[in-house]
Amino acid sequence: MTLAAYTPRHVPEALSGLFDIALDLRWTWHHGSDELWRAIDQEVWDATGNAWLVLNSVSGECLESLAQDPAFMALYSRQLESHREFTEAPTWYSDTHPDELGHGIAFFCMEYGLAESLPLYSGGLGVLAGDFLKASSDLGVPVTAVGLLYQQGYFRQALNAQGEQQEFYPYNDPTMLPVSPLTDSDGQWIRILLPFPGRELRLRAWRARVGRCQLLLLDSNDPRNEPGDRGITSELYGGTPEKRLQQEIVLGIGGWRLLSQLGLAPDICHINEGHSAFAFLERAVSWALTHDTDFDTARVANRASNLFTTHTSVEAGFDQFPNDLIRLYLEPWMAESHVSMKQLMKLGSSSGGHSQRVGDEGTFNMAYLGLNLCGRLNGVSAIHSEVTQAVLQPYFPRWPKSEIPAEYVTNGVHTPSWDSREADTVWTRACGKDRWRRPMESSCPMECISDEELWGMRQKQRSHLVSYLRSKLQSQHCEHVPGGNPPAMCGLLLDSETLTLGFARRFTEYKRPDLLLTDTDRLAALINDRDRPLQIVLAGKAHPRDDYGKVLIRRWREFATRPDVEGKVVFIEDYDLAVAAHLVQGVDVWLNNPRHPWEACGTSGMKVLVNGGLNLSQYDGWWAEAWTPELGWAIRPGATVEELSQNNEHDFSDANELYDLLEGSVIPEFYDVDEEARPKAWINRIRGSMNRLTARYSANRMVREYTENFYLPMVSTGSERSADEARAMVEEYRQLECDWPKLRFAGMEVEEGREVDTIKVNAFLNGVSEERIRVELVAEESDYGPREVIEMQRIHSLEGAVHGFAYQACVSKRPAGHFTPRIRVQDDRLNLPLENASILWLK
Repeated sequence: MTLAAYTPRHVPEALSGLFDIALDLRWTWHHGSDELWRAIDQEVWDATGNAWLVLNSVSGECLESLAQDPAFMALYSRQLESHREFTEAPTWYSDTHPDELGHGIAFFCMEYGLAESLPLYSGGLGVLAGDFLKASSDLGVPVTAVGLLYQQGYFRQALNAQGEQQEFYPYNDPTMLPVSPLTDSDGQWIRILLPFPGRELRLRAWRARVGRCQLLLLDSNDPRNEPGDRGITSELYGGTPEKRLQQEIVLGIGGWRLLSQLGLAPDICHINEGHSAFAFLERAVSWALTHDTDFDTARVANRASNLFTTHTSVEAGFDQFPNDLIRLYLEPWMAESHVSMKQLMKLGSSSGGHSQRVGDEGTFNMAYLGLNLCGRLNGVSAIHSEVTQAVLQPYFPRWPKSEIPAEYVTNGVHTPSWDSREADTVWTRACGKDRWRRPMESSCPMECISDEELWGMRQKQRSHLVSYLRSKLQSQHCEHVPGGNPPAMCGLLLDSETLTLGFARRFTEYKRPDLLLTDTDRLAALINDRDRPLQIVLAGKAHPRDDYGKVLIRRWREFATRPDVEGKVVFIEDYDLAVAAHLVQGVDVWLNNPRHPWEACGTSGMKVLVNGGLNLSQYDGWWAEAWTPELGWAIRPGATVEELSQNNEHDFSDANELYDLLEGSVIPEFYDVDEEARPKAWINRIRGSMNRLTARYSANRMVREYTENFYLPMVSTGSERSADEARAMVEEYRQLECDWPKLRFAGMEVEEGREVDTIKVNAFLNGVSEERIRVELVAEESDYGPREVIEMQRIHSLEGAVHGFAYQACVSKRPAGHFTPRIRVQDDRLNLPLENASILWLK
């Protein structure tokens, strides 16, 4: 492939601006340009939603004709002006924090869900990354994202006559994707070279514009690479562990080298899951070479401005690689770096990086690599931060779970990408045209929207969904299903007046997509109620190697072909962003029932909020923060993280509760209508949900939270770690590491008082500066009170000791043994215990 494919030779000069508009993915959420692309080639636009493909499919003669059409030129001019206004308009960031993020944010992720026309995603992680980029563009936050351009992406899905998932991997022609080759100042295509075992890997660089942000993509399909290497970026989450490691090296090390080659020096490096942790490593090595320091100094200097976001709820979700594979692929890279193999293996040791046992390397854990190189860590909901503390307990030996520094930013969705045309009209009337580009602390006053207008919106959305489902089922060859009822299988029994329940996500065991099938006769009775019927639409994929997930899909397909429910339960194949958008816009109730508390956040339910859909969800992830009885329904409300388990002990009771909610509340309320045939209580739920939750669970809020609570403070902290300061810190903590094993306590005395007790301990610091440690008393929560951590005061030196001190503290009265003394590091320059987990407890 050459750059000729991106040279606008057949486009008339008068229409040259089409290239800029077509290569800016803003058209994926700003639908003002839809009319423009439809005017050029309606068939291609309606089929693909790909503006770049529209431009590449149309003939030069057609464009010449359009350039002479006054109506088209007026439409084109309006879109050019709209694009210019968007690009030049002030933003939240430019008004509130102008240039405070310096050289901006580098954001790394394995997948990006921006549009179905750029298939670089598999599910929630990628869609979240795409929404993050779009919201960053709306708010003007300077983000440069880095990812991989997959030749095949994630698989495409179909079901055979037996309901078994079939996987297909069509080739993604880069010239037909809305991306362009990344070129240097001389117009040459930028390529990155990586040392691989016995060879050099060549990577091609691409760029996708996402409004004010950009997504840089690497792919290995260079003809000069070996055949196996050309396939490194062939598919997402496929292949062997070796291929997965190759991809993560390309993403992290290759991605940071790409930024450096472009002359970019971001002030913050933010990785979205541990797949990208090699970016931290390459950043430190690059910094060490530039500042002529050793790796430890570079690590200390950089980690304060490295942010690690995890979406994982179980340790098995972290990528781990055999040590011999790490050595094979990283040794060539080390020849150019300041890192030794011993240092590297310690950073990624699955023993947690703090093991005192010689040779205890375990496997190489990408999450631990990220932890050892980051300055802050966050989960993606309040519950998930607690789960993360439990999952990462091995990394912080002897630290209480509650003190593991896992912060959180609850995910959000890019609302303009998910609202229907009808919902957009309602929101525009209530809040104004640019509402989602403003920092909406709360939503708009939906009280100004009448019941008639809200219910009319929902009726139109449901009707559009039914029409869409029928067209999709037709494309799934519904009339050819052996033994089936063609009218039913093609969606002709779906009703635009019937309560519609939606369930769409990855089909895997912990998501429990079969929970509603626990009692199929009870479910069939709900579906077939003559006066209060229910219809269900499902979609989702199982990973190609998840055999149980495929069984779950087959179970639903078998149920959907039962004669008594056929045509009222439909499964839409090949779940993607386009399918998701239609579902969240049209369903009345969105169902999510994962095994608690395995759902890190679960953003799919947030997407129905803007459209007036309601949530029926497990009390987990974001819904545990959002739910109140008047806004939706929760399964097992108040469930705690302590219930974390990997068995199915709650499955049966959760299923019963789900049925009870449907039978006793959801379905009756939908059909309880007034004299105007409108369900008053249901509409009140819609209004409350839209008003109180939409802005709160938007990516607009999420990006502002990252910016103000993480990026800005981290830029400030990072700027304080100059090369000289980092060198001094390294020397100081190397000495502390040597001296720490010599620290000891000498007994504990308790003086009982009438209202409080006084506890005294002697601590022998043996060379460790008393300014660098903190002596504390810790009591865990019990019947005698909440958890307490009390700093002890140094009262005097110990005579006869070289470096010993007496400490004391007054405490609430508790039984003997409830308080335990400890010594930990004290240093306001560090995020503790993330950057130093040294701790000593009195035995």
